[in-house]
Amino acid sequence: MKVEVKTLDAAGSGEVELNDAVFGVEPRADILHRVVTWQLANRRGMARAARERSDVARTGKKFGKQKGGGTARHGDRRAPIFIGGGKAHGPRARLFTLSLNKKVRALGLKMALSSKAQGGQLVIVDNLDVAEGKTKNLVEKLGNLGFGKTALVIDGDALNVSFAHASSNLPGMNLIPAVGANVYDIMRHETLVLTRAAVEKLEARFNG
Repeated sequence: MKVEVKTLDAAGSGEVELNDAVFGVEPRADILHRVVTWQLANRRGMARAARERSDVARTGKKFGKQKGGGTARHGDRRAPIFIGGGKAHGPRARLFTLSLNKKVRALGLKMALSSKAQGGQLVIVDNLDVAEGKTKNLVEKLGNLGFGKTALVIDGDALNVSFAHASSNLPGMNLIPAVGANVYDIMRHETLVLTRAAVEKLEARFNG
């Protein structure tokens, strides 16, 4: 699959041949759903447990007479009804992590890349150099590039510093290195923008 490469000035800069094994896979909603669910579940932190009456450090001595006190016959101060007592039926410590086969995760990423390529939502740029790293200079160029309302920009090993500075104030635009490419971020953005270096890294990721 050949795709036109543009500069940030929206001028043509040749073509790049995309590997059909990475960018030409037929997307499947069930695979994409499984990978996104796995990502979001593993992103959650562990649930913190509350201290129940057996965990509270208070005396267990009976603090009142069994009869004649005019109150209920409590055995100790760790009961949930007392201030400082343990919580009744409190939350327990829980991990939300899931496991997913590496082949399914790799297939999901290929399908996410392919869905953007097949849907006309993939833009390949030569590089991300922005003059003086100014947001104003970048905004002037974006109108002709068709980035859409939200765009995920993926660079090579290292992020372009000038583009990172210029895009940091733009809502709906995120920049990540190729090693951080993932299904959730790709699918939740309207447009996927790759540099030449990103294309090489992503294809090498599956061929290595």
